[in-house]
Amino acid sequence: MADGDVVTTAGEGTNTGAAAASSAGPSGFWAPGSRILWRYRENAGTRFHIARPVTVVRDDPEVLAVWMAPGTECVKPVLTDGTPVHQEPLASRYTKPRTVQRDRWFGTGVLKLARPGEPWSVWLFWDPGWRFKNWYVNLEEPLTRWAGGVDSEDHFLDISVHPDRSWHWRDEDEFAQARRDGLVDDALAERVRRAGRQAVEVIDAWGPPFRDGWEHWRPDPSWTVPPLPDDWDRTPAHVSS
Repeated sequence: MADGDVVTTAGEGTNTGAAAASSAGPSGFWAPGSRILWRYRENAGTRFHIARPVTVVRDDPEVLAVWMAPGTECVKPVLTDGTPVHQEPLASRYTKPRTVQRDRWFGTGVLKLARPGEPWSVWLFWDPGWRFKNWYVNLEEPLTRWAGGVDSEDHFLDISVHPDRSWHWRDEDEFAQARRDGLVDDALAERVRRAGRQAVEVIDAWGPPFRDGWEHWRPDPSWTVPPLPDDWDRTPAHVSS
C-alpha cells in the first residue's frame, strides 16, 4: 500500500465522538451508513500512522464493506521534515524519522472489502464517471474490530487485478527494502508470501469478492463525508478478530 495516497490541504476543524456514530448493533455488526475508522499501525511498532474515516456499506459474517468518499480527511505518515514518504528514495524510505499529518484523499473514492480472518483486503478503484479501473489486493494483518472501527498492519506487498482478470504483483521493491531494513523478518516474509499465493488462488478461481459484482455498486447519495475525529489514534478498550 502506498503511503502517499492523500494530498495536503490547509487545516480545518475536526470533530470528536465519532464512536457514537459507529456503535455496532445487537448482532455485533455495524449497520449500513455507520461511520467507523479504518486504521493501520506503523510497521514493527505500536502507533497508528494511517487513519481513514469510512462509511459502512455492509457488515455481516461474510464481508465488511466500507466506502471512503472523495475528499475524506485522513492521517498519513510523512518524514519529519515534511517530505511525503513516497518521494523519499527507497534506500532511506523506512529508516528516516517519521511523523503524521492530516491530509485529504484525492481523486475518486475507494470501496474496501475485507472477509473475516483473511490476511488481505480488496479495494475497488474507479476513474471519473464511474468507469471501473481495477481491484487492489492489499496484503495485511487480518482486521481486528473495536467499537470505533478496524485496525491492521500493512505488509507492503500488493496485487493489482484488472477487469480482464489479469493480475500482477505490486511494490515488490518496497517489500524487499522493508526486509533489508528489519521491518519484515523471515517468518513474516514467508507468511506474507503465503498469503499472496492464497490471494492469487482466489483471483485465478474468480472467487469472492471478485465475482460478486461490487464494481457495479454505487454509494447512497444521501451519505456525507465522515469527519476525522480528534482522538483518531485512541487505544481501543476491546478488540476482536
